Amino acid sequence: MSLRSILFVPGDSEKKLAKASAGPADALILDLEDSVAPERKPEARIAVAGHLRSQSGKRRQELWVRINPLTTDEALPDLAAIVGGRPDTLLLPKAAGAEDVVRLDHHLSALEVREGLPPGGIKVVVVATETGAAMFGLGSYSPATPRLRGLTWGAEDLAAAVGAASNAEADGVLTPLYQMARALCLAAAAAADVEAVDTAYMGIGDPEGLRRVCDAARRDGFRSKLAIHPDQVEIINAAFSPSEAEVAHARRVCELFAANPGAGTLKLDGRMLDIPHLKQARRILALSEELAARQGA
Repeated sequence: MSLRSILFVPGDSEKKLAKASAGPADALILDLEDSVAPERKPEARIAVAGHLRSQSGKRRQELWVRINPLTTDEALPDLAAIVGGRPDTLLLPKAAGAEDVVRLDHHLSALEVREGLPPGGIKVVVVATETGAAMFGLGSYSPATPRLRGLTWGAEDLAAAVGAASNAEADGVLTPLYQMARALCLAAAAAADVEAVDTAYMGIGDPEGLRRVCDAARRDGFRSKLAIHPDQVEIINAAFSPSEAEVAHARRVCELFAANPGAGTLKLDGRMLDIPHLKQARRILALSEELAARQGA
C-alpha cells in the first residue's frame, strides 16, 4: 500500500487510538517511545500488543510501532511484547547507521520464528538523523538490507543532541544543519532505493504552514509525511495525492511513449521528455489508481 499520512498515536492512550483508527490516516504509529512516560511503558506495551492482535485480519490502515532506541533497556521488552501482533513496520529511532538495522533484524528474525511468522515480514523505517553520529551514518544504508523500507529524518532530537537553542530562524526556516539533515535523508533513501518519509510538522495550529511544507516535501521527492495530530492528516493526504491535472498529464506522457515504442526522448507541449519522465508518470497513475480503489472498497 502506498502511504501518504503516517500518524503518531501514544501507545498508552486507548481513547486516542480509537479516534485515530476511525480517521483517514493511511498508517498509524503506535508509539512506545517519546510520547509514553517511563513508568507507563509496560502498560503501553500491553495495549499496543492487544490492538495489533485485534486487527490481525485485513487492516484498513497499516499499523506501525515506534520502539525505544536499541541503546536502551526498553527495546527488547518492546520487541518481545509486540512482534506476535505482526506490526507492518517498526519505526527505529535514534539509529546511528545500517548496523542498527542489522542488529534489529537479528532480534526480529528470532522473534518471528518464536511466533511462527513468515521470516522478514516485519519491515523497518529508520529515523536517520536524530544524533550527531547518525548524520555521519546516512551513507551506510545502501545497499539496503531486506527489511529496510524507508528513511525519515527529525530536527527536534538532533537539536537536543547538539545543544541548539532552536532548529529554525524566527520565520520558521530551518537553519543549515537541519536543512542538511533533510537533504541527506532524501539522498540516502534514493541511494538505498527505499521510501523517503518527511518528518512531522510541529505547528499543530498552523494549517497553512503545514500545506507549505507538504508541497515542498512532495516537490523535492518525499513520498509521505509523519503527522503528530489527527487534524494534520487531511492536509497531508491532499498534498501527497496526485491532482487531476497531474493525472491527466501523466496519462498523456504514457500514451505518447506507448505510441512511439523504442523512443528514448519525445516532445510534449514544447518540453522534452525522456525515460525518467515516463517512470514518474507511471508512478503517478499507479498511485491514483490505488487511491481510487481504496475509496471504492
